[in-house]
Amino acid sequence: MKFEFEEFSTVEEVFLYLISVAPYMKQVLPVSSYRGYIFSIVPLTPLSGDVLMMIYSKGKMDPGMIEFDISTKKYKNVLSVERADKNYFVILTPISATVADTAIELIESLSKQKPSEAIH
Repeated sequence: MKFEFEEFSTVEEVFLYLISVAPYMKQVLPVSSYRGYIFSIVPLTPLSGDVLMMIYSKGKMDPGMIEFDISTKKYKNVLSVERADKNYFVILTPISATVADTAIELIESLSKQKPSEAIH
């Protein structure tokens, strides 16, 4: 399994990215908050699953459903899907996640390297 990464400075940017790559009419998307990262891992090679992209920002979110408004780039906690013109994310906080652990360990090892040594 190979990982690619896209880091964003805010969780709102992560949400914008995920909305832009989500399948048409997919209104609720999962996002994980785990080990100091807010992220989603999506397959870049859907048939084989060999290459995964982790889209992330550093931070923490509480579990639950949030409503995200693209026009204002703001989100709020909600109890259910309320409007068709909004996008929704289910924030999950796993106890353990082996694929995420592997990706996070790779991110942290790459960040310890000098920029000229990092693999791109």
